[in-house]
Formats: sequence, C-alpha cells, structure tokens
Amino acid sequence: MARQRKHLGDNSKENKSRTSSSSNGSNSSNGKVVKPKNMVSYWKQLAFIVVLGVTIIFAFLGYLETRVNTPLNERKVIIKSGLNVPEKFWGTYRPGVYFGLKTRDLNSLVTGLMWYFPSRLGPGGQGIRHWCEQSDNLQKYGWLQHDGSNFGIQEIIDNPFKLTTSFVKRIGGLNGGEWTARITVEALPKYTALVDKNEQVSLIWYAALDSDTEGHITSTNSNTNLTGIKGSTSTLGKFKMNLFAQGHVDHESFLSTKAPGLHLLKETVVSSLRLNQRVGKAGQIVLGGQITPPGGTLSDNNFVAVQVTGKLPLTIEVVFESLSVVNSDDRLMGDVYSKALEWHKSRFNQRFEDTFGLKHQGLSSEEIDFARNTLSNMLGGIGYFYGSSLVQSFYTEEPVYYWKAPLYTAVPSRSFFPRGFLWDEGFHGLLISQWDIDLELDIIGHWFDLINVEGWIPREQILGVEALAKVPQEFIVQWNTNANPPTFFLTLEYILDKFEQDLSNERLALLERLYPRLQAWYHWFNSTQKGSVSGSYRWRGRDAFTNRELNPKTLTSGLDDFPRASHPTELERHVDLYCWMAVASNTMTRLGHLLGRESYLKYQQTADYLMDTQLMDRLFWSNFSKRYADYGLHTDAVKLVQPKPTPRQQNQNMEMIREVLKQPEYRLIDSQFGYVNIFPFLMKLVDPSSEKLSQILEDIRNPKLLWSDFGLRSLSTNSPLYMKRNTEHDPPYWRGQIWININFLAVKALHYYGSVEGPYRNDARQIYGDLRKNLIDNVVKQYWKTGYCWEQYNDKTGEGSGCRPFTGWTALIILLMSESYD
Repeated sequence: MARQRKHLGDNSKENKSRTSSSSNGSNSSNGKVVKPKNMVSYWKQLAFIVVLGVTIIFAFLGYLETRVNTPLNERKVIIKSGLNVPEKFWGTYRPGVYFGLKTRDLNSLVTGLMWYFPSRLGPGGQGIRHWCEQSDNLQKYGWLQHDGSNFGIQEIIDNPFKLTTSFVKRIGGLNGGEWTARITVEALPKYTALVDKNEQVSLIWYAALDSDTEGHITSTNSNTNLTGIKGSTSTLGKFKMNLFAQGHVDHESFLSTKAPGLHLLKETVVSSLRLNQRVGKAGQIVLGGQITPPGGTLSDNNFVAVQVTGKLPLTIEVVFESLSVVNSDDRLMGDVYSKALEWHKSRFNQRFEDTFGLKHQGLSSEEIDFARNTLSNMLGGIGYFYGSSLVQSFYTEEPVYYWKAPLYTAVPSRSFFPRGFLWDEGFHGLLISQWDIDLELDIIGHWFDLINVEGWIPREQILGVEALAKVPQEFIVQWNTNANPPTFFLTLEYILDKFEQDLSNERLALLERLYPRLQAWYHWFNSTQKGSVSGSYRWRGRDAFTNRELNPKTLTSGLDDFPRASHPTELERHVDLYCWMAVASNTMTRLGHLLGRESYLKYQQTADYLMDTQLMDRLFWSNFSKRYADYGLHTDAVKLVQPKPTPRQQNQNMEMIREVLKQPEYRLIDSQFGYVNIFPFLMKLVDPSSEKLSQILEDIRNPKLLWSDFGLRSLSTNSPLYMKRNTEHDPPYWRGQIWININFLAVKALHYYGSVEGPYRNDARQIYGDLRKNLIDNVVKQYWKTGYCWEQYNDKTGEGSGCRPFTGWTALIILLMSESYD
C-alpha cells in the first residue's frame, strides 16, 4: 500500500504541473479544452484521497490488531526476581506434580518424583504416579507444613502405603543456594500385617531442562553408590545432585535421553522401561540407560532419571549442591537435615499461632491441625510459570500469542486447575497476605505485569507446556472482551485495612509502580463492561444464539451457570458487577489518597455515585419480591427437550435443545434467588439502618431459600433452576451447591453489620455466629473424612463435590476460624 500511495502522489504532482503550465502558457483560447484536463486532475486527486483514507483505515486496523498482545507501557511492578531474590529462588513451584522443585527462572531446571509399586504396574505405565490426577484416586495427598519459602512436609496416602516427602532449602553461594529432598515410603500401620514383607517400591527422581534452557545435564556416579545427576545452566552454574538410600535397595537404574517436552516426562520414562532378566531370579524392571535419539548426540540429552527399587520401608535423600557454595562439614543430609527440618517445623508452628491465634480462640487440636495443613496446601500450591497465553480480539482473524512472561501465583487445585485464575487469586490473597504480606505483593505484582495496553488481563493463565497439557482445547483462547471479577481490589482493601499504618518504603514503592496498572485495569472495566443505562454494568461473553443451554452461562462473572437473563442482550444489567465496581472505585480512592495522587478524587466521585443506594435501588431493587436482581430479557418457561429426528437423514445429532414455552420480556429477574441477589449485602453497600438489610437477613436465614446446616447454598430451593442441568452434559454448578468464597464474603458482611450501629445489629450477630459455625464444622469434618478440601459442598448432606483437592478459596475457612476480616 505504501508503494501505491507514493505512485499516486507523483502522478498528482505531474498533473498539477501540467495544469499550471496549460493555464499560464497555452496559446489555446478554447476553455472547453482546459475543463477536461481540470476534471482529470480532480478525479486523480480524489482517488489519491480515497486511497490515502483506505490506507489510514487499514493501518489503524493493523494497529488495533496489535493492541491485544502489546504490553502496557509502564514500569514493571516486579523489578527483582530470580537470583536477585535468593530466598525465593528455589521452591516447590510445580503444583501440578505430586512433588518437585524448580527455580524462579524463566527457563528453569525442573526436578521431580515419580513412583510405582512393581506389583501394581500395568500396561502402558498404569500405576506410575507423577502428575496430580484425580483418576489416581489417592486417599489423600497434601502439605502438612509449608512456609511458602524454606521448607515443607507432605503426606501422600496411596493405600496401603504412605509416602512422606519433605525438603529444606539453604541460601548460599552465587547461584541460588542448595536444598535437600527426602522421600520415605512405608506401609500404613493399620495395613502392616497385610502387606507382603517382600513388597517393593520404585522411586524415580529426575531432572529435566526445558527446550529453551541453556545448559546440559548428565548422569554421574560420583560420591555415592547410586547414580547421580550433574550439569550446569546459565543461572545455576555448575551443580550436582547426589542420591542416598536408607533401607534395603534391590536394584537401581537410570535413564539419560532427550525428552520431547516437559509435559511428556512420564511417557519418556514409560517408553524406556524394560525387563532385565536374571538367572535364577525374578526379572527387574529397569530404566533404559543411555539413550540417544536417532540423529541426536549425547549433548542433546535434556532428561536424566534415576530409579531406586527396594523393599519397604525405603528412604532416599536427594542432595542438590551448587559448586559456588563452599561446603562445610554440615552437609544438608542425614542428621543435619533432620535437625534443620525439626527447627523449621517448630518455627512454623509458632508463627502459625502468632498469626492466627487459633489456640487462643479455643479451637480443638483437630481444627488447628486442619487449619495448619490447609494453609500449608495454599502456600505449597504456589507455582512459578513462564510462557505466553493464546489470546484473541475482535480485530484478529485468528488467536495470537501474548508476549512471554512469568507468573508467580497460587493455584485453585493441584489436580484440576494447576494454573493461575484471575478471580480466584484475589481470594487466595486474603489468606496469603495475612501470612506474608510481601509474598502476596509479589504475587499481585506478577499478575499486573501481565496487563496489556488496553488495560486487560487474561482471566486464565495457561503458561508453559505443562499447564497447557491440562486444559481442554475449548478453554485455551482468552478473549480481550471478557472480564473476571476484580477480586484483587478485595485483597488491596484488606492490605490497606491491616497494614496502611505499617507500610515500609519498599512496599510503598511497589504500590507506586502498581498504581498506574491498577488505573488501566479499572478504566478497562469501567469502559468495556458498562451497561446501556447510566451507572449500570454488564458481563460480556454470554452466548445469545445458543440453543443448547437452559440458561446461557456467564463464565466471565465467575459464577458460570448461575441463572441470568434467559435471552442475553445488550440491555441487560448485572448487580454483582455493579457491586464489584463500587468496591473497586472505593479501593482506588483509598490507594490514590495514600500515594498522594490527585486522581483519587475522580475515583471518589465514582465511588460516591455507585454507593448511592438510591441509584442501586432504582437499577436493581424489586418492590414485588423485596430483593435485588439482575435486569434483562427473561422467561422462566424454558426446558431441555430431545429434538425430533428428521426422516431419512443419517447420523443426526440428537443433543437436547432448549424449548422456550413463553416469550421473554424485559424485567428484573427476581424469580431466581441466590448469591447474585445478595451481592449488595456481601459488599456491604446496604445501609445498616435500611429495611432492605432486614429483608436480606431474613432471606439468608430462611431454610427454604439459602440457609442450610452446612453454609449458604448458591441458589434457593424454590428457584426454577435449582439443581437443574444446564445442558444434557453439564450438571448444575452454581445452582444450589455451597461455595466457600461467597460464604466467606457473607460471614465478613455479617461481622460488619453486627459491629456497626443499626436496628438489625443483633440479628446480624446471631446469624454470623450460626453461619460461621456451620461452615467450619462441615469443612473440617469433610477434610478428616475424605482427606481433602473440596471445590464445593452439597447443600443437603454437606459432602464435598467437584474437584479435590481444592485448597484455593476453600482455605478461607482459616480466616473464619481466626475471625480475621480486616
């Protein structure tokens, strides 16, 4: 287009020259001869303008295409990472595996554990444990203690056996320090008599390099009878990992090869296994040794695994040592390791009590152990990821890659969601910031360094091949029109409540770097999610054309299948998003004022506008049902039906479709009652003296609506879509089950209304005590019964459902136990 534009411009100049010459120097006196020449010049100039305009339009569209994956041009929040933060350099930053360590480095060496029992090994590697998989059906796995930095102890129950994994770090040298991991396998005491005395276990410890990592690794036999691993990378320098065993070792073997990717390490191990026959003895299953792929060389190998097989009980220690550390006599192994581990355990227990005060609250030892384990699972579930999301905008024909970036974040579930989720992380931060505010600020900073020039953050972070391998194809692409609840404003509100008077210069400097990114994020919400009516907001991303869903999902709201308007249109408005924006505006006001920014005044104006109960009532209050509600085009008269087959047509898709029995109309959707309807209460926007608060408290406490013995259900029992499937394949999700994050907000709100002056203060206090007790009792009971925290809980039985372990926001139970709300 540029070449075309230049060519037309040159012609234009020539025409002007000829016209000028003709008009000033021609001997012709016939005006009719001049006029056609002027017309030709006119049309050429017009063509030039049109082409120029088209060029500008295409250039602008090209500019718009790039915005979705262009970083915001502001200072990064995180200015130190990797080796510049040695205390956080190494960690259990691979939450998707049962046990493994890596560094906070863009292309880290990764280490990890696989195990299997030879008596259970099936075809294709069935029975080998590596990634956290729900299908493994382990009776329990999770951290008993983990401080988020220096050490951790984990228990894994693989009946009838127990694995105990632990690690301790030690800072030193120039390359991030050293660590030791210990793995012990034994029969559970109650099964000891039933386990064959010759029962064996195979432990496989490995190290692997990402395809982009500069370095090499190889097997070695130095300093130990077992095969070890040594190598070097640009960050770690030279290092070695020696393995030591305690117990009866039957045999050991190793594998050194090139793995096609970090997501295929188990498959690489399985493909190398072979049976080593021994004269007069049973054969042994061993790793394949040195394997160089066809056309490759020894230097191409990026994966080394060591297998140790022995009788139970069996213990191995993996000692990672950096050659930049001058080793002393107290090598971190054996008794030295055991003493260091005990020291960390004692320090952790004291810090836990100092932070949450559960003994002081009078809680039982069983409840305290639950809380300690659950906090540890939250901290042990923090991962470090590096890669690029796949994103799309209205202006890109196909998905494009975001820029490559790191993310330091907790994950909701090690088995089902071992990656970062935007709205989950704000809830995680409420707990993490109480334990370690600097750890949480580090997490927040990493998230906001992912913001693009539009002010958008992809709501689901799928970074790296390991994370990508766990995500169904339809959820990979992230659209820049789609939001997620801005829960980080809750975290920042909590930090301001608790630490505003105790923010160090370093913390204030981080908040200074964060502030312009928060402004961009806030502006993105306030512009892209605004509704058609002044002061209203609408979640984007609903499918207005689907006929497969009973009620089109609103995934962007975080509440997935919670009933909204049955027929999505641009005129609908959502009360929960309105409340989120009110909280966001208030938090921006407080933060801007703290940092001395005059911009806080405009956020104050928006906060005052949105917190005006007259506006909120006008937009969302139903005088008929006496509740807040969404507004939109809606009918309750819908059902899923089996379509009638078409005659003489083969291979018909007979998936159930929605049938609308009554035409929808624009209205407040007050026939459905659940979490969305009480959001003004959850966010403490209802005036403490308002009769509307009395009505909400009454509805919450009504067993026919939201109240149960185990917590508040997400949808009332008399709602038309209570526990209804959304498609024939999708069971109900937010249609009656009990979710701890929303219950936490409810308990927090009840605590607030029970503390401020108002006519319903005593009612709020009573409901607060009852709801808090119900939630704590049930989640603790289900944990000890099943071994896990769960994604959600059944409103009739209290049993856990959904995925497990789901430490995520279910861990907020700890804050209910300690009554830590602000």
